[in-house]
Formats: sequence, structure tokens, C-alpha cells
Amino acid sequence: MPKVKVNGKEIEVKEGTLLIEAFKQAKEDIAHYCWHPGLSTAGVCRLCMVEIEGNPRLQIACNTVVTEGMSACNNSDKIKETVKWGLDFHLINHPLDCPICDQAGECGLQDQYMKFGKYTPEMSEHKVKKHKVVSLGERVVLDSERCILCSRCVRFTSEVSKTNELGIFNRGDRAEIGTFDGKPLDNNYSMNTVDICPVGALTSKDFRFRQRVWYLKNGTSICTGCSTGCNIKAYYNEEGLFRIKPEPNPDVNVYWMCDKGREIYKHINLDARLTEARSGQAGNWQVRESAECLKEAGDAIRQAVKDVGPTRVAMVLTGQHSQEEYQELVNFYLGDLACREIYHWINNPEQMEEFDGILYRGDRNPNTKGLLGILAKEKVNAPWKQLEDRLNQDSVDVLVVAGPEDPSVFPDLMEKLHLFGKAKKLLWLSSTKSEIVDQVTTPTWQIPLKTFFEKDGTFVNFQGKKQEFKRIATIVPKAMGLTDVTKVLSGRGEGASQGDKSDLDWKKTNFFVQQRGPL
Repeated sequence: MPKVKVNGKEIEVKEGTLLIEAFKQAKEDIAHYCWHPGLSTAGVCRLCMVEIEGNPRLQIACNTVVTEGMSACNNSDKIKETVKWGLDFHLINHPLDCPICDQAGECGLQDQYMKFGKYTPEMSEHKVKKHKVVSLGERVVLDSERCILCSRCVRFTSEVSKTNELGIFNRGDRAEIGTFDGKPLDNNYSMNTVDICPVGALTSKDFRFRQRVWYLKNGTSICTGCSTGCNIKAYYNEEGLFRIKPEPNPDVNVYWMCDKGREIYKHINLDARLTEARSGQAGNWQVRESAECLKEAGDAIRQAVKDVGPTRVAMVLTGQHSQEEYQELVNFYLGDLACREIYHWINNPEQMEEFDGILYRGDRNPNTKGLLGILAKEKVNAPWKQLEDRLNQDSVDVLVVAGPEDPSVFPDLMEKLHLFGKAKKLLWLSSTKSEIVDQVTTPTWQIPLKTFFEKDGTFVNFQGKKQEFKRIATIVPKAMGLTDVTKVLSGRGEGASQGDKSDLDWKKTNFFVQQRGPL
């Protein structure tokens, strides 16, 4: 492997490494806008200038391959002066509207100006006016005046999504990003162009103007939108979650994620959640404590097994929960109850094997592979038709359903609830509230569950790759994990202690005071 000196640091890099990658490997700061590790090299922003020993001219690091013995630096006065003028050219037409720009706080141009700028510009020409608030599609808005024509977004639609909606139109200082006539930016990966835009020219319709980024905290986790298991960052504060962005993982999602996966935060926020346990049936629900309901349900299950045998109780599992939770529930049924009536609810059987060729898969569950692995290990293979027959014959006394965390990917929810309602008693476990469940006429216990955002666990993606995720914060204090649910159901414990408030403790700091002071 070739050795290279970067700002005096000697490092070894892989054959074919670009000089800009060597700078990053050496943890040396280097300015760049157009280069992105997931895209081809364009070399248009001219900010990653370096001096290479033995070369009389400055070079761009993003288009220079490291060779053995190369020595390069970007901390000389000559480089700083060059970068400063490069930055000045980028700012010729860029409006200085950071106070109202949604990218402020995570803008590459803003960061660069604070490092190399903070001077009086010497450009006397008026800024060129361009189009603002241009809707490029369902999810993305363009401000052409902020665009520095780095071409990242154009290369993304050409090289990654391969949908080719974007292009650079016109010439010189009139050049603008735009879409072709009749071809809006509506592909399922369009929001990645917002992620890679370095200057706030492209912003998300869903997120823009809702929060300042410095008021948001983030935590890493796994996307639950499908079986790919993209690595993500969830951004939140005391008001809830506001956006999901991809976290690079070369083995799973590289640098990207789909637009549908970014919407999973919506079913985690409080307004979509089942916040308290309830018992009753349609038109007559009573709010109760979760542990009290689960003890009743556990007694009913054990009594049914004792009176009429283990075939009179059953359990339905969806592919939305963690490995650890499945194992606890299955152990309870197989061990404590000697019951093998465990069924897998496949929410979209016709689309399960679909794949768009990039990341998005037809299996809209994060852990189907893990669930099937546990059922196969325990030799549980009860067919769904068997459950339907038993329910239609009124031969299920208590049915436990570990239901969907995201009901939007369960188009058959109403049909299945109609079927589950044929059991004599139903224990419904889910994190989201549902009017469909509220209409069930069978005596039912509804228990609020934690989402992936609120618990630790492991998902197994479609490849069979195990990915652990950690709790980020709690939104619904009375929600339980399935592991705790099983402890109470089986009579082996009370479950984890439940607090009385959420711990989304990342507070805004600009709350203003409205009380009138003394005169």
C-alpha cells in the first residue's frame, strides 16, 4: 500500500485512494463541496486545493490519486489565499440569508466562510437574481440563488437513483439546476439530494422551517421501514421527532436511504401513539394500568390452558419487533404453556419479494428474517389457515397479538382485526392507537408498546445481518417492551419500572419570557 505525507503526517492508504480521502483518513481538514464519497468526481468547486511536493502548480485533491512517496499540504499561506478567493467566487451570487436559511447550522458554505472568510468582499457587481421556492417534486424545494452548481444532486439522479430528473440549464452566471419538462423529482430517493446539497439550495418540504437544527439532538438506530435495515440518525427534541437521515454503512445502505423510510418518525411521535392501557370493547373502554391488564390476561391464558388445553390459546407475531422480544414470547408459549399455536402475520404477501434494485424492499418489516429464524429453530410452523379455521370455529379462548409498530404498512389491518375479533378474548399489543382496534366487539386488553426509538434490541435484515440498536429516548412513559410484557404475563415479574414522563430532555434554549417585569 502506498505511503503518503499529508500536512506532514505519514499514512498508508489503499491503492487507488484519492488525495482528498487521504486527508480525511489522516483527520486533516480539507474544504470541498462537489466531492462526495458516494459519487463520481466532478472537480468543479475548486476548493480542495493542495500543494504537492515537486509539482509547481496547485492541484485539486478530489481528482488526484495518491502515489508512493507523495507529500501534500493544504495549510500553507498560498493555499489559504487560494481557498479564500475560491470561496469569494462561490459567494458572488449566493445570498447572505443564513438567518432565514434552513441549512444554517449544517451548511458547508457557512462553515467555510467562518474558517477562511470573515472579510469584506471585493466584488462590486450586483448579485444575479434567480428563481426561488421552485417545487422540484413532491418532497424537495429549490432556491436557485443559493445553488453553487456543485452538481452533486445531478450526479445522484444520474448515478444512484438512475432517474435523471435533474440537469444544469443555461450557461455562465445564468446556469441553474432544474428538472426536465414533465419529469418532476418524485423518485423514492429524492430526499438524498437534500442531504448532499452543501449549501441549502435544496430543502425538504417536510422539514423546512419546522426546527432550527441546533435545537435538535440525534441518535443512531436502524430504519424499520423495510427489511433492508438502513442505518439512520433520528433527530429530536422535547417536542418529538422531526426527521430521519441516513447514517453511512458500506455493508447495508452505503450513504443513502429511501424517502419512505424517512417517514417512520411520524408513527413514533406522541399524537400517533397508544399512550395508556385500556380494557373493554367497542364503545366501552376503560383506562387502566398495563400491569393490571397483563395480569388479567395472563390469568385468562393459564386458566384456558388448564381448563381446555393449550390449543385453546394462540399468539400472532408480526415482523416488527426485536429478536430478544420474540425469544421471550416464544419461550413463554412453548415452555410455560406447552402451546405451539404461534402464527406469523405476513402483512403484504404479494409484495414480500419485491426489490427496487437500490434499497427499498417489498417486505415492510425490519425483522421478518429474525422472526422466521426463531420459529424455525423452535420448529414452530403453524400455517395461517389453521388459525383462521380455529377462529371461525370459535375454538380460541385467548388470542395474543404482537401487532404492528407502523400500521401504515399493514393494509389488511381491518380484515385481520375482524378475524381476531372472533376469539373470546383478545390481548392487543401495539405502540400506535387505532380506530379499527377501538371498534372490536370482543373483550380486549390494549397495551401500549415501546417503539425501536425507546428500547434496545436486535434486528436481522434480509441478508441475515444482525444489527443491534440502542434506546435513544422515551416518548410514551407507560409503554412497555415485549420482554417486560412477557414477564408480567407469565407471572415472573412486574416488568421494568415505568416513569410518569418522557425523557426527551433536549430543550430549546430560545424560549422567550412573556411575563411583564416591574416598571
